[in-house]
Amino acid sequence: MNEVRVLAATGMLATGFKEESLVRGVTEFKADVIGCDSGSCDNGPYYLGAGVPISSRAAAKRDLRLMIREGLKAHIPVLVGSAGTAGGKPHVDWMVDIVREIAAEEGYHFKLAVIQSEISKEQLRSYMRAGRMSPLDPAPDFDETTLEKTERIVGVMGPEPFIEAMRAGADVVIAGRASDTSIYAAYPIMKGMDTGSAWHAAKILECGAGAVEQRIYPDCMMAWVREDSVSIEPPNPLMRCTPVSCLAHSLYENTDPFVLVEPGRVLQIKDAKYEAENDRRVNISNSRLEFSPRYTVKLEGALKAGYRAFALGGIRDPLILRQLDSFLDSSRATIMKKIEASTGLTKDDYRFQYRVYGNPRAEEPGEIGIVMETIADSPENAQSIIAIASHTFLHHPIKEWHGHQSQIAYPYSPIVVENGVVYNFCLNHVIEVDDPLELFPIRYEEL
Repeated sequence: MNEVRVLAATGMLATGFKEESLVRGVTEFKADVIGCDSGSCDNGPYYLGAGVPISSRAAAKRDLRLMIREGLKAHIPVLVGSAGTAGGKPHVDWMVDIVREIAAEEGYHFKLAVIQSEISKEQLRSYMRAGRMSPLDPAPDFDETTLEKTERIVGVMGPEPFIEAMRAGADVVIAGRASDTSIYAAYPIMKGMDTGSAWHAAKILECGAGAVEQRIYPDCMMAWVREDSVSIEPPNPLMRCTPVSCLAHSLYENTDPFVLVEPGRVLQIKDAKYEAENDRRVNISNSRLEFSPRYTVKLEGALKAGYRAFALGGIRDPLILRQLDSFLDSSRATIMKKIEASTGLTKDDYRFQYRVYGNPRAEEPGEIGIVMETIADSPENAQSIIAIASHTFLHHPIKEWHGHQSQIAYPYSPIVVENGVVYNFCLNHVIEVDDPLELFPIRYEEL
């Protein structure tokens, strides 16, 4: 094919898009495929560890219903990656259940591909013992002892599992954790365009309308991919792309704006040219793709760190604001002594910290916010620590004031908020694979 047309529904499934934009992308712009990313590690390790999505079921169902409807009407595939936020098995199963529900309600019949990306501890142990796992920079220490404590592990798939599913005739693909760009590069690659222009298009499409000059709300984005160039235009006539807005997107989530590492590939865009085709469309050329000598899969893992509780308050007193650093240090020392005396917990049994919001050194500081936070080994201990801390902090003395005082105002009741279980990311590693499909089993359903 000389050109393929790829439509991104939005930057993240369940954040919404205008129905009219999606319909225009399919009917007027003649999209060959609809893609959408559904997750990220931007939201932190909780969703991976707990096995839950950040999005509501209703919002995900609304976006999926429209995407599936338009895909089936136009006889084009619908691809979703990083299902349910983190892409683990419970996240994928959650989204597949929504797809089944939509099919039943609408009377749709189609072939569904389900691609899992969760990796068992036994699988990862075998790669570790074979010397096929290596850390990225930075990466936490990770050994088999840490592995046993890990709650959930996913591999970040490239485009190959999507391609395999489409070649098998899948109309809708729900995939686990995936490289954002791989969702959008898959169809052009399947059509013979594993090129710099295809991957550069995918980089811009991954955030939906994020590469427009002014994104007034989440929405769709369209790319016309050719062997040596790509054209980018939003289907929504109220938004537009410019050379600067498309170039700026290369700065997003990249340590190097010119070199983008992808599964099995490296995209070089230092010499890329961005030219306006009209007042809404940009042409990009001179993007170059290199193939890596070994194919690696990035890993993400989460392990339980404890239980969090916190309290939020505000300080306006100028006497406190003028000496805030020493006041926090002094109150912290007193709080930790009281915690040990009241509960028997030592400083090694929990973590306690302040988070300060605002500038106490401003000429007119007004009010700053203080968050007192702890992570402990049980919900009861976490609650107890913050109860002690919030009361102690409230009346902690300063030399300039004699008698009883209240140093902080708590705007909410209950004062102590129990935030529940806390997870930490424990993997930022890659494993070398012989086959890009070997970690990502695919099964098919006829709905």
